[in-house]
Amino acid sequence: MTNPRLSKYTLGVILLSGQTQAEDSVARLWNEHCLAAIRRDFPAPTVHARNLFHSSAAMYDAWAAYDDTAVGVFHNESATAEDLQAARHEAISYAAYWVLRSRYSRAIGEEETIAELTARMTEFGYPVTSASVVGTTPQVVGNRCAAAIIQGQRNDGSNELQDYQGLDGYLPINQPLILQNSGTGPLVNPNRWQPLAFDVAFTQNGQIASKVQIFIGSHWGDVTPFALTGNIDPGPPPFLGGVGDQEFKDNNVEVIRFSSHLDPTTSGDIDISPASLGDNPLGTNNGTGYSYNPIALEPYTPNIVNHADFGRVVAEFWADGPSSETPPGHWNAIANEVSDDPRLEKKFRGTGPVLDDLEWDIKLYLALNGALHDAAIAAWWNKEKYDYVRPITSIRYLAGLGQSSDPGGPLYHSGGIPLEPDLVEAVTVETAAVGQRHEGLTPNSIAIRTWQGEPNDPETEFGGVGWIAARNWLPYQRDTFVTPAFAGYVSGHSAFSRAAAEVLTAFTGSPFFPGGLGTHTVEAGHLEFEYGPSAEVQLQWATYFDAADQAGISRLYGGIHVAPDDGPGRIIGSEVGIGAFNKALQYINGSVLENFSCTASPSPEGMTITWPCLPGYEYQVQSSTNLDPASFTTLSPVETYEGTNASFLDTENSLTRKFYRVIRVNP
Repeated sequence: MTNPRLSKYTLGVILLSGQTQAEDSVARLWNEHCLAAIRRDFPAPTVHARNLFHSSAAMYDAWAAYDDTAVGVFHNESATAEDLQAARHEAISYAAYWVLRSRYSRAIGEEETIAELTARMTEFGYPVTSASVVGTTPQVVGNRCAAAIIQGQRNDGSNELQDYQGLDGYLPINQPLILQNSGTGPLVNPNRWQPLAFDVAFTQNGQIASKVQIFIGSHWGDVTPFALTGNIDPGPPPFLGGVGDQEFKDNNVEVIRFSSHLDPTTSGDIDISPASLGDNPLGTNNGTGYSYNPIALEPYTPNIVNHADFGRVVAEFWADGPSSETPPGHWNAIANEVSDDPRLEKKFRGTGPVLDDLEWDIKLYLALNGALHDAAIAAWWNKEKYDYVRPITSIRYLAGLGQSSDPGGPLYHSGGIPLEPDLVEAVTVETAAVGQRHEGLTPNSIAIRTWQGEPNDPETEFGGVGWIAARNWLPYQRDTFVTPAFAGYVSGHSAFSRAAAEVLTAFTGSPFFPGGLGTHTVEAGHLEFEYGPSAEVQLQWATYFDAADQAGISRLYGGIHVAPDDGPGRIIGSEVGIGAFNKALQYINGSVLENFSCTASPSPEGMTITWPCLPGYEYQVQSSTNLDPASFTTLSPVETYEGTNASFLDTENSLTRKFYRVIRVNP
C-alpha cells in the first residue's frame, strides 16, 4: 500500500487528562519498561541492543507519522489528528507495546514483563485485544509501526525465531577451561578464546547459565545495521608467539597490576575527580584531567578515595549496569538521568527552541539506540573474526609455561610471563618457606600478587590482595560468572560506551554533562562481589567521553579485558556513534529522502540493481544508453518496498552499455 507523505495538520500541545508537564513522556515510560524487561532476562547485550533500537524506532515511526518533516525508519505514513498529543501518545504506546511484547514473550521473566506492559496499556485506557493494521486511528497507526518491525525484521540475521542461536557454524577451537582445576588444560591456540566450564554458573543478574560457555552472538556481525555501511576492522590484536608477542605478555601483567590494587588496606588513595582523570585522546588513557569546569566556570574539586574502593566500584558499576540492564541499557539509564537534570536545556544539538519532553526523548532514543545496535554489530563482528583470548586463559597459560624475563633464572620459557618485583615472581624453596613471601605456594612455579578471590562471606569480608599461584588466578568477578561467554577483542563495553558518548555529545550540543559534572555515588558496604567500598565513593566525569573511557578501563580492573581490547573498541564506538547520529539526523530532518543511490551488479541472469529504500515510498528503475536525462526508459513498475533495501533484476541481455538510475516517484 502506498503511503505518500502529505502535509499534516498540527495543533498546539494539549495535555492529556491526568498528565502534567512534570511527568515522564510516554516514550520514557516505554523505555523504562524495556529496561525492566532486560533486567529480568538473560543478559545478552547484542539482543537487548537490538530490542532497544527496534522499540525506539517503532516509537519514533509512530511519532513521525504525525510530523511534516520527519521520515520513518521502518514505516512511513501520513496521519492527522485534531488532538495531536493524544494521537501520538496512543500510537506510540501501541507501537512500543507490540514490539516489546513480541520480543520478551519468550524471555526470562516473561509473565511479569507482559503483565507490566499490559497494565500500562490498561492504565492508559488502551485495549490490547486487536493488532489490526486496517484503519486510520492512532491505535492502528501504532500497530502498523510495530508490525513493520516485528514482521519485517525477523530475518535481519539475528535468528530471533530460533532464540538468537548462532548461524555461522562457530565452534571454539580450544577445549573448555575447567575452573575447578589449575591452569588452562591443553590449548590448540593460546591466542584464541577458551570457553569456561563451571560446576554452577550464573549470569551477573543471577540467571542460571550453561555450565559450559557457548559463544553468545557469534553471528551478530551479520545483523542488519541502522547506519553501518561495512565492517570496521581495527586490525589484529597482539599475538603470543607472533606479531606483538611482548605486548601480549605485558598486557597480561598490566591486568595483574590492576588486580593488585584491589585491597583497601594496602592500596593507598587517589584523586578520581576530573581535575586528575579524563580528557583522554581517543583510544588511550593518557589524559590528565581538566584545569577547570568550563560550564560552572570554576576549578574541579579533588575527590580523594581509596584506590581499591575506586577499582572495585568501577568494576561493578560498569559490569552490566547497576541494575543488570547490560551496557546498552546502562547507557539508556545514563541518558535518562541526563534528560532529567534540571540544568539541561533540551535544545536539539544545543541550539534552537527547547523541545518538549516527548520530542526530545523520541529523537534521543532513535539516535542513541541506533548507535548501540550498530556498536553490537561492529564489536561482535570483530569478536567472531579474531576469536581472541580472555585474561582468565592467557594469564594462567603464560604462568604455566614459566617466566620470560631471565634466561639464566629458574622456570625460563620464551613464551612465559614477564617477571616484575612484588607483582610476578618465581617461587623457590627459600621463598616458599614458613614466614617468607610465598609461604604455602609450590616451589618452581609462578606466583602473582593479586586479588585473592571471592571471600566466604561477601556481605562482611573482602578477598584482599596477596600472593597466589598464577595458575589459579581469577578476575574480580563472581566465582559463578568469572568472564563473559564470548571472545575478548574488541571490548563491547568500550564500543557501546563510546558510541553512546558520541551520540549524547552531538545530541545535547556539548561533550560535558549538565553543569560540567556527572556523578554516581556508591555508599559504603554496597558492593555485590565482596564487602566494600570501605567508605562512600562518588564516581565523577566531566564529559560523556570520560564516562565511556571509565567503562572501558573498568574491564581491566575487573580482569575481563586487556588494554588492546579496550582502545580499539573505543575507536570503533566513536565511528559507530558519529555515523548513527548523522543517520538519525537525516531521518529527523527529512534529508534521508535525498540521500540514496543505486548500484548495478552483473550476474548470469542479468543485471541486479540495488538501492537503499524507505518503506512506504514508491520507486521505479530506469535505464539509458547515455547520461541524457531525457533518454532514460522505464524498466520496472512503480513499487513500494518493505524494509530498507530494494533490488530489481534487469534480465534483458544486451551488449550495449547501460546506465541505471532509481527515482522516487512520490514526494
